[in-house]
Amino acid sequence: MKKLGVIGGLGPMATAFFMQMVIEMTDAAIDQNHIEMFIHNCPGIPDRTGYILGKSRENPGIQMIDIGKKLAENGADIIAIPCVTANYFYKELSESIPVPVINTIKETSCYLGERGIKTAGLMATDGTIKSRLFDGELKSKGINLVIPDEKYQSYVMDIIYDNVKAGKPVDMDKFGKASENLKSKGAQVILLGCTELSMARRDERIGAGYLDVMQLLARCSVDICGTLKKEYREIITV
Repeated sequence: MKKLGVIGGLGPMATAFFMQMVIEMTDAAIDQNHIEMFIHNCPGIPDRTGYILGKSRENPGIQMIDIGKKLAENGADIIAIPCVTANYFYKELSESIPVPVINTIKETSCYLGERGIKTAGLMATDGTIKSRLFDGELKSKGINLVIPDEKYQSYVMDIIYDNVKAGKPVDMDKFGKASENLKSKGAQVILLGCTELSMARRDERIGAGYLDVMQLLARCSVDICGTLKKEYREIITV
């Protein structure tokens, strides 16, 4: 089996949940059937959204590249980054790290395209929204992307930064209102496009029609490095 390297800490809770998902998704009868993982949990990596929006001059890509190189030196065959906003730096990461880095945005677009989705809603950080990370890949699959109105985008940011990153429960009232805003724009599927939003799926009953992008990253990681359980082929919530 291939060995999985994980650039973690963006944030720490998301990294822990990512590892749990990889283990749960792997079709393993004994310990030895599970995937070997090298995880560098580095919460000190500068905030991705702050850099993208010009609020910080600290380039998080520099540390991510350094960690990726070390993971490769330790034997990782492929790299996963449980942080959707980190895909803003994908080009420099993939060019500088000597082993493949999973492109979460591309994998998400392919997954939706294969299932005939025509309109997707996006819940994500301001950095992901404003850098239009998903737009091009989704468009290439014939998928229209809708984003929350300003008021509801502020709700999403509150959930990410004031709830999950602060170690507090997800405000499901704000989650529900942001979701309804996207559905009113025609979203067939809502992307949980920030790894902190995965905590809502983990801890709450969010209902049908959501695709957890970090869960898809875990699914891809298992597909590449191990054997995926059949029940995880379809992961849009029902």
